[in-house]
Amino acid sequence: MRKTNRRFKHRSATPPASGRKPSRRLTPRDVRASAEELIAFHCLFANLFQRREQSDWSFFYLCGQLANLERKTIEPMILGLHGAEAKAMRALQRFISRGKWDAQLVMRRCQQLVAEWLGEPDGVLIVDGSGFPKQGKGSVGVARQYCGHLGKVANCQEGVFLVYASQQGYAFLEERLYLHESWFKPEAKERWEACGIPKDIAFHTEPELALEMIRGVVDRAVLPFRWVTGDEHFGQNPAFLDGIASLHKWYLVEVPCDTHAWLHTPRVEPPGRGLLGRPRTRPRVSANAPRPRELREIATGLPPSAWSRYIIKQGSKGPLVAEFAFLRVTTIRDQLPGPRVWAMFRRSLDNPPELKFYLSNAPLTCDRRILVQISGLRWPIETAFEEGKGEVGMDHYETRSWLGWHHHMAQTFMAHLFLTRLRLLLKKKPGSDGSSSPSVGGAGYRRRMPAFA
Repeated sequence: MRKTNRRFKHRSATPPASGRKPSRRLTPRDVRASAEELIAFHCLFANLFQRREQSDWSFFYLCGQLANLERKTIEPMILGLHGAEAKAMRALQRFISRGKWDAQLVMRRCQQLVAEWLGEPDGVLIVDGSGFPKQGKGSVGVARQYCGHLGKVANCQEGVFLVYASQQGYAFLEERLYLHESWFKPEAKERWEACGIPKDIAFHTEPELALEMIRGVVDRAVLPFRWVTGDEHFGQNPAFLDGIASLHKWYLVEVPCDTHAWLHTPRVEPPGRGLLGRPRTRPRVSANAPRPRELREIATGLPPSAWSRYIIKQGSKGPLVAEFAFLRVTTIRDQLPGPRVWAMFRRSLDNPPELKFYLSNAPLTCDRRILVQISGLRWPIETAFEEGKGEVGMDHYETRSWLGWHHHMAQTFMAHLFLTRLRLLLKKKPGSDGSSSPSVGGAGYRRRMPAFA
């Protein structure tokens, strides 16, 4: 099976499936070194498979995902890298769809390597969902639901993904397949069984799945990080935010413009006898307290002096600049005062300006420039999805089973991590672009600001 690497290495240099231009020109020596690195890289996963045959097919699938194929599904992989052989095609289909190997173990090993190669104490976990459009009703988890990939409601599968970002790079960490509520109805029993969904799977919302993954990263204590960020789909869920805070991590998440908060924590009346009517059985906000206000209402009332310009990140077309304002506000939990947090308002320089809203439980001492930078950290997960789907066939799969979906995603994480590894190795080459950065824990590291741009 290792001969696959020779075929992979000498394929013609046509543009990749994503259409993206390469960031640098590789020499023949670079190509040879990359092939050798690929073999060494996969050896780090070999002991996770029960049999040598499984490890070989994993390596073959990895080569197929990295190969210059227009479609990175099983049939083109076999035809392009092995040759027309029905037996080999069936064997690879079994490996992905029904193989008895644990995708979670592969992702755990990926996390260990991410910690070793990218880990920093102020690392960031980014959570987001991604849709995979599908035809028919046979694929696991498929339903009429919002598909971020298409930007509309469509027939699709939806996954929740966790990406790690630091100054060294970014990589996928973990995933969960979201099962729509319709899959828990009695009429879905046959589809449930046909897809091989475990019987103990219960319904969870996407924020619940995201928090479960984050808790797992904390519990395993392998990967250092300080921040969690996500879009308003996760930011509007109080249980998600409180769950992150309970893990002693800092969140900075986008929230809807109609999110309510108090500028000052209102007085709370304890349970007891009221002036009129029956006694109160639970606390309540004092009737004389000011009402909570929408964040967009608060933003419109801010004076010009409250806004300052900051550079969010350095982009390929120059710095990304916006105006920011910061306030401390009290959030709402069950109609009562919740945590006291930062409300951050981000206003673009466009005409008319675009206004975004964020909440963060970062401490009062947190430098506002850091909050600004974290607010710009949508790009690593968006770029990871783009690379995953364009470069390594993240959405190029035809398996319909629960096991097959998770197997394919584990292999995708492995393939994407290898590309991240190559970036790091090429960056460190003498004469290559980009200088080396201070080591984690060194004096230079402790003094500098996070710079994920």
